[in-house]
Amino acid sequence: MLPVIVLVGRPNVGKSTLFNRLTRTRDALVADLPGLTRDRQYGVGRVGPRSYVVVDTGGIGGRAEGVEALMERQVQRAIGEADHIVFLVDAREGRTGADEEIASQLRRTGRPVTLVVNKSEHLDPTLAAGEFFALGLGQPVPIAAAHGRGVRALMEDVLEAFPAEAGEESETEERGILIALVGRPNVGKSTLVNRLLGEERVVVFDQPGTTRDSVYIPFERDGRRYTLIDTAGVRRRSRIEEAIEKFSVIKTLQAIEQANVVMLVLDARLGIGEQDASLAGHVIESGRALVVVVNKWDGLERDERDWVKVELERKLPFLDFAERRFVSALHGSGVGNLLAAVDAAYASATRELRTPELNRLLEEATRQHQPPLVHGRRIKLRYAHQGGRNPPVIVIHGNQTEHVPTAYRRYLEHWFRDALKLRGTPLRIELRSGENPFEGKKNTLTPRQVRKRKRLIKFVRRNA
Repeated sequence: MLPVIVLVGRPNVGKSTLFNRLTRTRDALVADLPGLTRDRQYGVGRVGPRSYVVVDTGGIGGRAEGVEALMERQVQRAIGEADHIVFLVDAREGRTGADEEIASQLRRTGRPVTLVVNKSEHLDPTLAAGEFFALGLGQPVPIAAAHGRGVRALMEDVLEAFPAEAGEESETEERGILIALVGRPNVGKSTLVNRLLGEERVVVFDQPGTTRDSVYIPFERDGRRYTLIDTAGVRRRSRIEEAIEKFSVIKTLQAIEQANVVMLVLDARLGIGEQDASLAGHVIESGRALVVVVNKWDGLERDERDWVKVELERKLPFLDFAERRFVSALHGSGVGNLLAAVDAAYASATRELRTPELNRLLEEATRQHQPPLVHGRRIKLRYAHQGGRNPPVIVIHGNQTEHVPTAYRRYLEHWFRDALKLRGTPLRIELRSGENPFEGKKNTLTPRQVRKRKRLIKFVRRNA
């Protein structure tokens, strides 16, 4: 499972800025205003040697009353679920009484803690960290979260205690294709699991939040192994009240990262909500193959079904690569085709792409729609090869690739996906520019040699 890294500290020390830096998103609201973060923010960390769940918390320390008391209670619960705590302090303000109080609390938890001195830009790192030794949490680590300085080295040290599990590949072979079922509460995930298994394996009850943890269920169908991961429903943070449900979010993010294929389960009768789009975004960020399952399809009138399909196109247009299946988990209609869609998505995600074929497709793509001009020079895309699987990555080399517009990159993604018949998996395009071997080198020809070269060029042109 992914390790859980929790960011704590008093208000306005830069926890949300560090969260955004680690997740490479702007999910956490950042402003020069103490107490802006009131609820926990969850994300998957991308900076460092491996993936992890990072949790942004509200500021604590000092006298807590009213809303602040509730915020502090949430932070304490987050600390209870942490595998490692990153304690942020402010280098500009120096050590405060609130910092000392938080440090005392963290020492009593028994959790591993890394003391991070943020906002250390323009300051001598040794002097910035010096006064924080008195907190008794070991060597302070100076960083500048806003600029990214020292952040990667910090996470390499933090994650050193969480190496990738040995024998991970063989374990994956034993469990077969891992399928995570994710969605809002009460959309029918557990009912769908029981229907796929043909037995009452997990608890089903007509109340949101029945499933509290991710449940792993191995099974075999037609000689092929699978493992279903039934996850807890994820609702908007403003509606998450029970502490145990809050940590279901962590389990769901972990399940998405661990899965080979994700089934995003939607409720046809409730329509497409903001949380559905948010979950879909997490799946794409993770690069996981995806099958969109629209449940409770039975009993809908024709105009209602048409409305749901329009909503899918309007609110989830970025899932155009994913197979869509309309099912009734309760009655079983359409469920028999789900594993075929899973197999197809997994095959596309792990497929080997031959270099000659990729180069041929690249040549056809640029011939039909040339890259744009930059400063009067045409962007040239020269050759392509596969750079990874699950999700498939196509690396394209050329010149001035840093100037390729987003629209042209999307054109290439759709071109390769359609030409290669990749269904059910996101496709990533990486553009790389080759170095100019003559850049920075001076002209070593003498004036006489330059004149001779010009005369030769003129002669060739006249007699061509």
